[in-house]
Amino acid sequence: MAGNSTSAASPPVDRLKRQKVPFLLRAMAFCIFFFPSSMVFKPVGAAGTVPMMLAVLVFLLWIFSVLFGLHNPIKVRHPGRVALAALFVATCASYAALYAGITGGSTEMARASADRWLILLMASAGIVLVVGEVVRTLSDAMVFIRALLAGAFFCCLVALAQFAFGINPMEWFQYAMPGFTYNGGDTPFQSRGALLRVAGSTFHSIELAVVSAMLLPLSIWRAIYDQGRWIGFRLLGTSLLIFAIASTVSRSGVLGLVVGLAVFIPFLPAVPRIWALIASPVALAGLFLGVPGLVSTLTGTVTSSSSDPSISTRTNNYPRVEAMVAQRPLFGAGPGNYEPDSAIHILDNEYLNAAVTLGLVGLFAVAIYLIVPGISGILAARSSRNPQLKSLAGAVGAGGLVAGICSLTFDSLSFPVFALTYPVLIGLGGAVWVMARAEKEAMSLGDGVQIQLRKEMVSSHKLPGGLQWIP
Repeated sequence: MAGNSTSAASPPVDRLKRQKVPFLLRAMAFCIFFFPSSMVFKPVGAAGTVPMMLAVLVFLLWIFSVLFGLHNPIKVRHPGRVALAALFVATCASYAALYAGITGGSTEMARASADRWLILLMASAGIVLVVGEVVRTLSDAMVFIRALLAGAFFCCLVALAQFAFGINPMEWFQYAMPGFTYNGGDTPFQSRGALLRVAGSTFHSIELAVVSAMLLPLSIWRAIYDQGRWIGFRLLGTSLLIFAIASTVSRSGVLGLVVGLAVFIPFLPAVPRIWALIASPVALAGLFLGVPGLVSTLTGTVTSSSSDPSISTRTNNYPRVEAMVAQRPLFGAGPGNYEPDSAIHILDNEYLNAAVTLGLVGLFAVAIYLIVPGISGILAARSSRNPQLKSLAGAVGAGGLVAGICSLTFDSLSFPVFALTYPVLIGLGGAVWVMARAEKEAMSLGDGVQIQLRKEMVSSHKLPGGLQWIP
């Protein structure tokens, strides 16, 4: 299947012996899923998780490289940067209003929450900017995606252990991370119907479901094109992501699965597209038959919407949100400054959460941040004629749209694994946007230039940008 779908202009990525994606960037992507976000470096506080500190370090290195003229960031332009800039401007405006006392809630706790949000924004910026500049070829993309999916597959293995044996391997990290403190907040197990929902190495089962749905298209892309790994291993990773979605018994996961596959499959080459259409229902049927009680529990969560308290609490919060926004309409209560006083007051909607904390200005910016990158990935996929690049852009765009749509069902940016995984997709979206644009520009320059560009997209490093000095 993989051999038929790879064009002659796109040789196997493992022919490139030198891996030029920096180790720090690959380690950061893997650590998003490997290290628990409940373990923090106490002097830093709640933002002192291993992946967060690595992402902030990436951002500082990017700033350092710009200040000392080690690279020119202006050469790399893509819509993901616009989305990031919109969120940055809205956050700074709300942050300044909080510290100036304009919002009326400038307490020590409120300022600490705003500082944590700003650290998250810096970490996200580092990921978006550096991934978009470093990943310049399809070979780079494969090397980086391997590291990202390796972390996700570890997360899925943890979910499998939790689901099958009722144990939580993430608790072992509390004894294996000296200098770090357990900060709480994670919910590894929850009962729903006849099943026990699990969270893997994420904070919550909904987070696991949505993140797995976001990464599933990338895993399918890797299964098709990664000639350097055994096909059984590639398919196992994809199967684990599907299992992780099912093990959460989450409507958000089902929604993300449907959206992701519906957007991604049309961008596959003909043969893999047929196999995907055949294999998808077979895999889902096998999963439902192999997990006792899954069908009845999942069906109950979908059909009992009128009596489900998880839905009624969401709708009952709308009048409260309207009142809070009316009180502070422009800049909200301050970044990260919505603390529900009980479980029934959790908003479970990132857009509502943005309206309360960042105001209407922030709501508009968050909508841009969560929607524009996914659309730009789809546009890049539509414009590319290289089958491998087209399907990669479709996978990235599908993952971005899953994030944007599923953010209607939970306060996504409040969850640490989602909050760092989504910028990775934005960065990859920027990379495929640049490659697709370069391909389009070359189409007008003649056949010789097109052939040379295709070779460069697979095995060279001559596209704009560059942060190869980063370790």
